[in-house]
Amino acid sequence: MTMSNQTLVKEFILQGFSEHPEYHVLFFSCFLSLYSVALTGNILIILAITFDPGLHTPMYFFLFNLAIMDIICTSSIMPKALEGLISEESSISFGGCMVQLYFLTWAASSELLLLTVMAYDRYAAICYPLHYSTVMSKTSCNMLAAGVWVLCAFNTAIHTGLMLRLHFCGPNVITHFFCEVPPLLLLSCSSTYVNSIMIVLADAFYGMMSFLMTIVSYGFIISNILKMRTAEGKKKAFSTCSSHLIVVCMYYTAVFYAYISPVSSYSAEKSKLAGVLYTMVSPTLNPLIYTLRNKDVKAALRKLFLFFRN
Repeated sequence: MTMSNQTLVKEFILQGFSEHPEYHVLFFSCFLSLYSVALTGNILIILAITFDPGLHTPMYFFLFNLAIMDIICTSSIMPKALEGLISEESSISFGGCMVQLYFLTWAASSELLLLTVMAYDRYAAICYPLHYSTVMSKTSCNMLAAGVWVLCAFNTAIHTGLMLRLHFCGPNVITHFFCEVPPLLLLSCSSTYVNSIMIVLADAFYGMMSFLMTIVSYGFIISNILKMRTAEGKKKAFSTCSSHLIVVCMYYTAVFYAYISPVSSYSAEKSKLAGVLYTMVSPTLNPLIYTLRNKDVKAALRKLFLFFRN
């Protein structure tokens, strides 16, 4: 059958959690709670860092960027996911799907690179404390953050552009609760060879390379901490990177579980679980982890609450 005789798909149906209708009310309540906490927590982090001069340091500058990425990541999919849980069928236009795919991929890939940059920041702070202010100057921090945003925006534009060149003319049910690359490729009735190659390259760079760079940074950090003579020094050094280490482990576990596998071995249930972890749970827990384990952020939040109360 020629492409001209085929009907091109103008909208997709998001399967969501339609196979478990008895849990829709529970899922809606949980997802709405997670979304509310994620938005509130990350907005408070942004406000606290913005208005407290004591938090105008490289570590909190990157945390500020992480909070923005978390808001973009969860906001790009949660409204549609919540709508799908209260309606009989959740549809999304082809253009809307591409927009959602772009912003989600942009935020998720940016977060992977930013976590690597934050690991380098902790490496510089602990291993080279005397040169830290020079290595992580304001200019350096701005260039690193801008590099993450721009590089990931460019990479995402390539993936989205490659997706736009595909033809979708058959089934239009996406076996997920948001538009994601693997299930979309499975629906294409044209060759996805180039897309698959780009996915492998992206996995190698954003997944394995970023992960290895983070591991190397923490290898040097741990080695340096173990060489410290006093227990107090070790405790203080470890406390400066423990929150980031928890976030790294949590995020990479979800991403590896979802994406470091061929498109042909795609599992809808596995991908949905991983999607919940990195688009809902991670953005919700990130501000809690950094707040509960950081006295500076807690102090800044107290000042913020007092300011708005007065």
